[in-house]
Amino acid sequence: MQLIKLYKCVLLWKRETTLIFSLFLFSLTINAQEIDILLKGGHLIDPKNNIDAKMDVAILNGKIFRVAINIPESSAKKVLDVSGLIVAPGLINIHTHVFAGSNPGFSDGQSSQLPDAFALRSGITTVVDAGTTGWRTFPEFKSKVIDPSITRVLAWINIFETGFSSGSGFEPDMGTVSVQKTSEAVQKYKDYIVGTRVGHYTGKSWIPFERASEAAKISNTPLFVECHMPQYTLQEQLDHMRPGDIITHAFENVSERMTVVDEQGKVRPFVLEAQKRGVLFDVGHGGVGFWFNQAIPAFNQGLWPNSFGTDEHRTSMNSGMKNMLNLMSKYMNIGMSVPEIIARGSWNAAKSIKREDLGNLSEGSVADIAVLSIVNGKFGFVDSGQNRIEGNRKFEAELTVRAGRIVWDLNGLAASTYKK
Repeated sequence: MQLIKLYKCVLLWKRETTLIFSLFLFSLTINAQEIDILLKGGHLIDPKNNIDAKMDVAILNGKIFRVAINIPESSAKKVLDVSGLIVAPGLINIHTHVFAGSNPGFSDGQSSQLPDAFALRSGITTVVDAGTTGWRTFPEFKSKVIDPSITRVLAWINIFETGFSSGSGFEPDMGTVSVQKTSEAVQKYKDYIVGTRVGHYTGKSWIPFERASEAAKISNTPLFVECHMPQYTLQEQLDHMRPGDIITHAFENVSERMTVVDEQGKVRPFVLEAQKRGVLFDVGHGGVGFWFNQAIPAFNQGLWPNSFGTDEHRTSMNSGMKNMLNLMSKYMNIGMSVPEIIARGSWNAAKSIKREDLGNLSEGSVADIAVLSIVNGKFGFVDSGQNRIEGNRKFEAELTVRAGRIVWDLNGLAASTYKK
């Protein structure tokens, strides 16, 4: 009897050993092919997960598969050596105008830029259009720009039904400024519309501002407040904003709106109170929206931007603004640390638009990645008043990955070496 029991135990052991060994071999076979792209040896900065260290990033099926130290190269189909480079979440530009077309102005117009023409080459994987469309024109924008773009395109929806057409303010028919229609559009297109927007309005009434705010409350989204509303003081605008609402062109110096920094170089107390209350400040550089005489003293006194919206459009990108990396480089040379800059370019921006699925490199998240270099040299950076500061470092986008696909590769990191 004892021999029979022993014999059965041996058979069971052999069977289990064979099964374990087979599973091990199967696992090796799978692991050898399971990673599509392995970013090897880069310095990972992922503010959501508090990572600021040398780590590898593995991509599989358009998602972040694994983040770890020294992931074996044998497990990947394509290995990219990103040693000496920053690996960051894909950047998010929350202030752009991308409803490009043949009309004058911005809405379906020549002043807007198609997102794929500027975003990917700057490490940007998500842009937010700043109210170029309203509830009536958004469906056309979606079909013409959002759907065919590689770049993820989201939007602030304008409280004015047809959106933003020209560069000047106007006075719409108040009967068309609809809380119901706007909030219904946000709900219908909730995967694309992140909030409401008000700006470029010269009338005396508070109706557009109040209705934009009400539509944001109903849809549980932020209000995005632009300038070009000279009838409202800066303090009045901030007083009408809730925690989580965003004011853009935060550091501009133009006659139509009071500056955040006073004549003695001090940040105005009501501005700091608004910041403490939870109002968010976006740069909104644009053509006239960013001045060193506002940004630098504000930075030194603790009024930092929450996000690096660029107000990207045809003219701003050819003036002092240039692109989002140029704006980030300005802040690097002003004194902001690289991790703080990456946070404002990715995770902070994602939180501000309530899209916490973006702006991070958590395992399982979409593989939107910016691989950046910091170039040393002698550089000049220009604000909206044609004032220049000198700096010795700037960001450059080496590689952009959108949903697991390499869509920008400055120096051919993913290309094969040419053999003569």
